[in-house]
Amino acid sequence: MCIWTVTKGAAAWSCIRLSILSVLLVLLLCPLPSTCHPIAPGVATRSVARLSRAANASSDTVVGRHVRSYNHLQGDVRKRKLYSYQKFFLRIDKNGKVNGTKNKDDLYSVLEIKSVDVGIVAIKGLSSNFYLAISKKGELYGARDFGVDCRLTERIEENRYNTYASAEWRNKKKPMFVGLSANGKPMRGKKTRRKNTATHFLPIVV
Repeated sequence: MCIWTVTKGAAAWSCIRLSILSVLLVLLLCPLPSTCHPIAPGVATRSVARLSRAANASSDTVVGRHVRSYNHLQGDVRKRKLYSYQKFFLRIDKNGKVNGTKNKDDLYSVLEIKSVDVGIVAIKGLSSNFYLAISKKGELYGARDFGVDCRLTERIEENRYNTYASAEWRNKKKPMFVGLSANGKPMRGKKTRRKNTATHFLPIVV
């Protein structure tokens, strides 16, 4: 401790020099205020934890959104009969022939409609095990194995009937539809149009 007196000038000057040196030493050791006041360990831990939770939440959100986007691929399967506007049930017989019948008890008219992509379905005869297909030339037939001809675009029209068009093939840039004539015979896709009621079907729950 420095005692300031009038008679001891030398001692007073020594005390002043000691004080200046102490201040300089403190300034050298702490050039920046931030280094003299480090973040408390508890605060740092809480900050890291918050950042970690935020990152995890963001990751979960992305993953969840990704999964929800592909729910349709898990298979919406419906057991139906397709009743045409022309009053025929669409059928696929044991030989893969496609036509219409008015017999509501015909086993070959019971179909399985399964979603395979957004707005795209596959239609299969449960008794015949043939898929409903449209060839590149617009011919309607039953395919033993699922392929590009079997991918059909399903759409609900304004009259609440459904239409089924080839998702792969078009005729002069126009869709080719599944259709039954007034005699229950399959129509060539090249002659079909969306507004033609011969291509309109009402799905009936079996």
